[in-house]
Amino acid sequence: MRKKKLDIEKLNNELSTDAVVGKFVGNERGFGFVEVEGREDDIFISPKDTFGAMNGDTVFVMIKKDSEGTNNLDSSKKKRVEGYITEVLNRANKEVVGTFNKGKDFGFVIADDKKLFQDIYISKQLRKNAKNNDKVVVEITKYPTTKNKAEGKIIEILGKSDDSTTDLMAVIKTYGYKTSFPKEVQDEAKELPQIAMNLEGRKDLRDKEIFTIDGADTKDIDDAISLDCIDDRYILGVHIADVSHYVVDGSALDKEAIKRGTSVYLIDSVIPMLPKELSNGICSLNELEDRYALSIDIELDKDANVIKSNIYKSIICSKKKMTYDDVYKVISGHGIPNGYKPFEKTLLNMKELAIKLKQKRHDLGAIDFDLPEPKVFLDENDDVIEIKPYEITIANQMIEQFMVLANECVAKTFFEKKIPFIYRVHESPDKDKLNKLKILLKNLNYKDNISLEETRPIDIQNAIELSKDKPEEKVVSNIALRSMQLARYSEENLGHFGLALDNYCHFTSPIRRYPDLFIHRVISKYLADELNDKLKAKLLKQAIKYSETSSEMERKAEEAERDLVSIKMCEYMQKHIGEEYAGIISGINNYGLFVELDNTIEGMVHVENMKDDYYNYDEMNCAMIGERTHKIYKIGDSVKIKVISANKMLRRIDFEIIS
Repeated sequence: MRKKKLDIEKLNNELSTDAVVGKFVGNERGFGFVEVEGREDDIFISPKDTFGAMNGDTVFVMIKKDSEGTNNLDSSKKKRVEGYITEVLNRANKEVVGTFNKGKDFGFVIADDKKLFQDIYISKQLRKNAKNNDKVVVEITKYPTTKNKAEGKIIEILGKSDDSTTDLMAVIKTYGYKTSFPKEVQDEAKELPQIAMNLEGRKDLRDKEIFTIDGADTKDIDDAISLDCIDDRYILGVHIADVSHYVVDGSALDKEAIKRGTSVYLIDSVIPMLPKELSNGICSLNELEDRYALSIDIELDKDANVIKSNIYKSIICSKKKMTYDDVYKVISGHGIPNGYKPFEKTLLNMKELAIKLKQKRHDLGAIDFDLPEPKVFLDENDDVIEIKPYEITIANQMIEQFMVLANECVAKTFFEKKIPFIYRVHESPDKDKLNKLKILLKNLNYKDNISLEETRPIDIQNAIELSKDKPEEKVVSNIALRSMQLARYSEENLGHFGLALDNYCHFTSPIRRYPDLFIHRVISKYLADELNDKLKAKLLKQAIKYSETSSEMERKAEEAERDLVSIKMCEYMQKHIGEEYAGIISGINNYGLFVELDNTIEGMVHVENMKDDYYNYDEMNCAMIGERTHKIYKIGDSVKIKVISANKMLRRIDFEIIS
């Protein structure tokens, strides 16, 4: 019998102000917080008050009284809200991935997820021949209580925890991803035609100069572009794979895509949202193959102001699969790679338009964090051979500008038509986090006009630009980024702060993001004139539901991707113990300094390893100050460090400062 889902909002409305229901978020040091929907502040739970709750559990919390006998829910008093858990209403963890530690008569598993701070006891009979230091999947048979540890049985052995080939599967299992699709989903995918033939209701663009630009290894190609220059006008075409033609509302393919929400990119591996028959096959805009698309033509004047746009169904045939590296060579004057000569003029015109669009966005106040992502290079055994910043060139930026423009135009069109939709929203920054940016700018002697009450994107943009080409550039961008709210999906059009846009959505990647697929379906219904009141009501309900689930799955995917990169960074630095590097202090807390290296790897200088003095953390000024020497370390300072340890299991790299 299916368990009824808890209506947490209803429960909290019925409870007194001294009691709430929420989600427990554990911390590796044994305490935790309870997140309550609709509340700005989390509730702190000390180690003795967790009642055996594990990370992700839904719990019942009583609010502690202060010394005056009143609860401390009034956030205006700026006191930490504390509570104690009295009941676990729903357990989130049925299986856990971790490292097995073998004893004489029993063993225990330490979870990879450090928020699951409880060890899991394994009896001798239930260890399934696991050996010491094996990476395993354990099924929990008894949950922890205030007195007893969790108990479990090992159901799968993934390999040795220090084996590089184990890392990927451990992350996949930790986050509960499935590497294969259910049979009914596979059957539907295999039944789909692999040739686009029907022209009914579609504009035939197969003779038009349309091409794709992606990474060299990309197999799931969502978007293609075209550009016509007529008199003083540009007509930009953005042609997106018409995935909704194949993934029908309510089908097995659709239900599975809703569950997955997004494709997950784990270094060199992909867990796709859709089976390969679609993601790499009939939906991928492959070179010289006819494909159904949803196209938008955007007409712009010579200054890149949008005159009008038009969305329609089409059939296209990409003339070339281009790569960022080769396009960069063409538009930067570094040569014409083989096969690119016929497209040279168009690419140069695209560069011209992209530069104008970028300048317009800059003038509006769009924030360019310019933070390169780490690129991890693995050998055939999944061992790390190099980590360095992923290079972003004008070729990447060109595609980004075109996709942002298409997303904006689509969102604006359907917002004005008052049609149910899913928007990509980004709300104003968190005031407390933004204050840390202001402290950093003050420490750097930068002038800032950032208001905590009426924050404008352009003020943050200006602060970032002050640091351009300076040693602290990455740190300023990083702290600014951390002050931002997380972008999310919503059925409400709340605007996008970071892009300084009133209207924005995700339209350009329906192969790998469910919100894009959903709004393609909405657009198709609109173009077919099928949007009656009954269907609109249904679409609105779906937009609300899918906004929430897709946002959750996106955050989960980002965590998984970061987790694997963190593991590989630790693995890489294990080979470089004792070596010295230059770095920048990227963060400070009670426990020490965080230092980021040029290769994007970040490690910690723990206060215990700052042996030249006793250092105190000055929270107000975000600095570490020596008692005897009065030496001050601030965010943005350049330091030279030595690598002293790296632990894959803890996802921790330790440095010490040498100058």
